[in-house]
Amino acid sequence: MHVNIASIKSSASSNFPGLLVCVTIATAAQFLSEHYSAPQMLFALLLGLSFHFLSEDPKTVPGVDIAASTIMKTGIALLGFRITFNELGELDPRIVVAIGLGIVATILAGIGLSYLLGRRVRFGVLTGVAVSICGASAALAISSVLPASDTKERDTLFTVVTVTTFSTIAMIVYPILASAMGMTHDVAGIFMGATIHDVAQVVGAGYSISAEAGDAATVFKLFRVALLMPVVLVFMLLFKSRSSGGSLPAFPLFIVGFCTCVLLNSFNVLPATLVEQLVVISRWFLVIGIVALGIKTSLKMLGSIGYTALVLILAETVFIALWMLAALYVLGML
Repeated sequence: MHVNIASIKSSASSNFPGLLVCVTIATAAQFLSEHYSAPQMLFALLLGLSFHFLSEDPKTVPGVDIAASTIMKTGIALLGFRITFNELGELDPRIVVAIGLGIVATILAGIGLSYLLGRRVRFGVLTGVAVSICGASAALAISSVLPASDTKERDTLFTVVTVTTFSTIAMIVYPILASAMGMTHDVAGIFMGATIHDVAQVVGAGYSISAEAGDAATVFKLFRVALLMPVVLVFMLLFKSRSSGGSLPAFPLFIVGFCTCVLLNSFNVLPATLVEQLVVISRWFLVIGIVALGIKTSLKMLGSIGYTALVLILAETVFIALWMLAALYVLGML
């Protein structure tokens, strides 16, 4: 097979400036996160937004586009290395059912509320999946299969900002709530793992109570992460088949990659140290993708989304929390 070296060099040269900017901003976000104890994703978004002018610079546009698409999707695929079949098989089936039904109910509630608030159904899907599964990562994944529109990137970025903010608030409030309700440490871990949006905040909330609560929160959160790809696939088929007259769409490579990573991790094909590094790379790729989305979105455009979007995400957040409290009560755990 002939490899066009000149073409590769030309592509690398055109993409390099934009990619370098995204990586540099992601590194700055990590520095700020470590020194001010706030989510790296949030800093990445805010810094990216401040560099919106680069979205109009022909030198940086190609690299920013690559970061917002290919690199971001690669990061989503590598999330599979956080999960193994053994971990999922050891979960309490009653809680598994409660969480699964909670995810479906939250997405349906998001769609219904989105319609009532005068917004598109796809916005309800975007926010519902983000709130019910894994926050920013889920928002990026589901956005990649939603129909194209003029507001898609704006809506995605708004959702990422909002769920990250609410997730951080929940990390502080939910341990206090668990203590006030007299939850045991394992039940508190289940509650936080099933309701807080982002993985990092779940870990922070769980281990702020105890190691037992942290372990439970992490495992149940990873179960929610494992449901991301089936949910994304379902909505991909629904939206694409409707827009293409019923024909099946092409299968996204990042879904194949995610499933492959879960399989490799489950059967210990790769050394543990390499898997740890791939998980770190996954996180960095997602942050770089978030930076790129921030660069491509103007604050003026973001501000035009309206207060109803904020109300919608808040309502979904409260809904899934109440759902799990009710489930734990019915199961005799409260």
